[in-house]
Amino acid sequence: MVSVVQNMAIDCTDAYELARFWSEVTGCPLHPQDKPGDPEIDVMLPEGPLLHFNQVPEPKTIKNRIHLCLRPTTSRDEEVERLLDLGATLVADRRKPDGTGWAVLADPEGNEFCVLRSESDRAAMTETGTVTS
Repeated sequence: MVSVVQNMAIDCTDAYELARFWSEVTGCPLHPQDKPGDPEIDVMLPEGPLLHFNQVPEPKTIKNRIHLCLRPTTSRDEEVERLLDLGATLVADRRKPDGTGWAVLADPEGNEFCVLRSESDRAAMTETGTVTS
């Protein structure tokens, strides 16, 4: 017997608005029955568990113990800029001069997530003989 992951639950103070942010980040729609004011909203990912936003009364107070890591379809740096324009904030810049590394961002409610290098970023570094970690 095993358990199957149904969703990634994210506590927040405004489920609809935070789900809309993540819908734009992922390019995936909200559940068709979800609407503003609902205390629980789902972002329908094409594969795997969905993102479930659960409205709670208390604000976030400490660092996430679990977070999402995003691998963009464009370059990492372009995606970081796009996400900042959507309302994310830069928490820590772990990008290195050699092109490796990642950026730690936070969504509008302070939940941290990472933006990794894209497959094309990684492939370009492999072609030049640079480390791909």
